[in-house]
Amino acid sequence: MAVKTPEKTKLNKGLSVRGRKAGNRAAPAKAAGKPKTKPSEGSYHHGDLPTALLEAAERILEREGLQGLTLRAAAREAGVSHAAPTHHFGDLTGLLSELAAVGYRKFNADIGKARAEAETPDASFDATGEAYVMFALKHPGLFQLMFRAERLDMQRPALQEAVMASFRNFAGAVATMRHENINTAALSLPQAADMVRTWSMVHGFAILAQHGRFNHILQRLPAGTDVQMLLRAMLKSKTPIPTSGSPSSR
Repeated sequence: MAVKTPEKTKLNKGLSVRGRKAGNRAAPAKAAGKPKTKPSEGSYHHGDLPTALLEAAERILEREGLQGLTLRAAAREAGVSHAAPTHHFGDLTGLLSELAAVGYRKFNADIGKARAEAETPDASFDATGEAYVMFALKHPGLFQLMFRAERLDMQRPALQEAVMASFRNFAGAVATMRHENINTAALSLPQAADMVRTWSMVHGFAILAQHGRFNHILQRLPAGTDVQMLLRAMLKSKTPIPTSGSPSSR
């Protein structure tokens, strides 16, 4: 049997190592796969990120009030990056303004539905007032924001459009009660007076009801009487609004 000399052993080891290295170099490299991209926040978390942020902002507003609503709080509530609200709304005023526009659109929808379901002009007028107050009680934070002009950018198109739609809706209710058309671009003094009187009445009732200021009155009424029943009684006991043909409206 042949015996390997030390020189041959070293030579064989060297060839073996070089062969393995050559084999490694010859092995084809794995094709680099397409780098995975992380889905954007909008496509991954929400189909409509601005809407999701507004919904989150509304939840905070109703839960914590206006003082608790910040851009970072809205982002955290929606589960997105802190930069997302700034990207979509610019600043806190922008977010609040768009949220107020959402409030006005919901408000207009409630009043429009109430008017559509009423069967008479009197019923339509009363339904408008009731829908106004009930919206305020159902969405107290949103309702208060809608009338905080110092916190809003009233020049934003969405807010302007929603506010004007609300004005036309309310004018329509008064016009129905007066049995006449109202041109919202050129009001008569009696028309404006009726609108202001009605607005002051229902808005004042809404604010007082929000703060529970009618509780001491309700306690003195028959058992089971609630704020909505008191509101309906107030609307029905209103001073009759003169029509355009009556002497007092001239």
